[in-house]
Amino acid sequence: MRKLFLNILAALGIISLTSAVPIPKDVVPVKPFDKQKYLGRWYEIARMDFRFERNLNNVTATYSLRDDGQIKVENRGYNYVTKEWKQVTGKAKLAGKPDEASLKVSFFGPFYSAYIVIALDKDYKYALVAGESLKYLWILAREKTIPETIKQEYLKKAGDLGYDVSALIWTKQD
Repeated sequence: MRKLFLNILAALGIISLTSAVPIPKDVVPVKPFDKQKYLGRWYEIARMDFRFERNLNNVTATYSLRDDGQIKVENRGYNYVTKEWKQVTGKAKLAGKPDEASLKVSFFGPFYSAYIVIALDKDYKYALVAGESLKYLWILAREKTIPETIKQEYLKKAGDLGYDVSALIWTKQD
């Protein structure tokens, strides 16, 4: 019985550790943040490449409120190599204070990743989102394009934080 209790305790410790979400140094979430205003469809304008989005165009992220107060996350994109749509559904929840744009997102059970909105216009039309390391960065917009002034502002902010903005992939939205 004692061994079973210790095993359960160890498993809970591992789950607890894996649900912690580190963020890059000097990355600060937007504040104040209204998750209700953030809900809806966002078009991916640019991203750092990683395996789950490799070869995808026409990428969107749609956020909606779940019954339990968490956020439903639906990511969708067209794989131009395999010629098929790819979609994944996950959940997000606030990771910091209720008025901070610090969330954690999970697509795989108890494993969460950081999702930190580090720039956001007052009308919630454009967002710069950081992940758990300098390898994860997204520029999102409510429409399929973004004004050059916002693009340059977000690139400067990301570069100042240490992101290699020359590595961004500019997502085709056609």
